[in-house]
Amino acid sequence: MEPRLVIGLIVVGALLIIAAFAPLIAPHDPLEQDLLYSMLPPSWQSGGEPGYFFGTDNLGRDILSRLIYATRVALTVAFVAALLAAAIGSLLGLSAGYFGGIVDQAVSRLVEVWMAFPPVLLAIVLAAVLGAGLSSVIVAIVVVDWTRFARVVRSETMVEREMEYVASARTLGLSGPFILAKEVLPNVLPLIITLLSVEMGIAIVVEAILSFVGLSVSTDFPTWGGMIAEGRQVVYQTPWLLGLPIACIVVSVLGFNLTGDGLRHALDPVHRR
Repeated sequence: MEPRLVIGLIVVGALLIIAAFAPLIAPHDPLEQDLLYSMLPPSWQSGGEPGYFFGTDNLGRDILSRLIYATRVALTVAFVAALLAAAIGSLLGLSAGYFGGIVDQAVSRLVEVWMAFPPVLLAIVLAAVLGAGLSSVIVAIVVVDWTRFARVVRSETMVEREMEYVASARTLGLSGPFILAKEVLPNVLPLIITLLSVEMGIAIVVEAILSFVGLSVSTDFPTWGGMIAEGRQVVYQTPWLLGLPIACIVVSVLGFNLTGDGLRHALDPVHRR
């Protein structure tokens, strides 16, 4: 197994464990406030308290606990939004690439119109129109990012459509949908898995952006973007409050990217040879 796949799986697995067992791992309630312990430095620094490993924010809430619970929001958005975007975009891309003609023209024009809008700006507008909330963030990401799957899968399907195994299947009288599902899709699947992993990382970043501007979950509930927004206001007093959620986002995105890249090589029959 390739080192990048191993590293990526370790990171993603660790994130899943943290999210699943957050109540058991977090040392404190992430919403519990104690103004007597406001702005505490990490426990290893002068003035820190042993029970607050990464210190506290301006309301005395434990930063470590908030980082742990914020993982739940990030992964929920990453998996749900990425899977929905992959399903919609891949279905349209497969149909357009294989059947061509009017189907291809319709999908291609729709993708071009969609991509004429700046993706992050469109996501912010959609989230603002739908209202703050986790479901609004997921819908906004799906509506914006399905085009990434549609374009790439369409191109790969057009290549696979010209292969000999597809011609042989047609000669046997197999139907187009059957060939698409049983012959073409398995060969395009490694690419879809790679895109899916990358999209999960992108979804985490978009959720952080939306929570940064207050369009994700309630501002009381911890999110990495919300913690960045809080941390930038007191960056000179508590730089760790800004740096730690940024580090979480970077590590998560790298983990998903490494996993996708590793799976691409592991599942691709050409690379397996």
